[in-house]
Amino acid sequence: MKVMDESESQMIAFEIILHSGNARTAVHEAMDLMKQSKFEEADVKLSEADEELRLAHESQSNMLAEFSQGTKIEIQIVMVHAQDHLMTTMTLKEVAEELKTLYQRLQTN
Repeated sequence: MKVMDESESQMIAFEIILHSGNARTAVHEAMDLMKQSKFEEADVKLSEADEELRLAHESQSNMLAEFSQGTKIEIQIVMVHAQDHLMTTMTLKEVAEELKTLYQRLQTN
């Protein structure tokens, strides 16, 4: 049985944290732009967030693929943190998309 060493799993965790952190920053920037009714610029930031989330998911998926092929992976606290960071950022992006709709409706009224 193949075992993923600790440094490799930590590196994956840090990749997830990096990309989800970048996405989170882009989402917050998008929400600031929405408050100013700059919806096209906000869309650009949300697209940047999507790309960063895709990269975070890619890191996560690569690890899951290793696991599905029988690689033993020891989960450390940094990986738990990475997963938490990713999921909360994904949720924040979903909320931002809803806020954009509301801000746009308010602008037309």
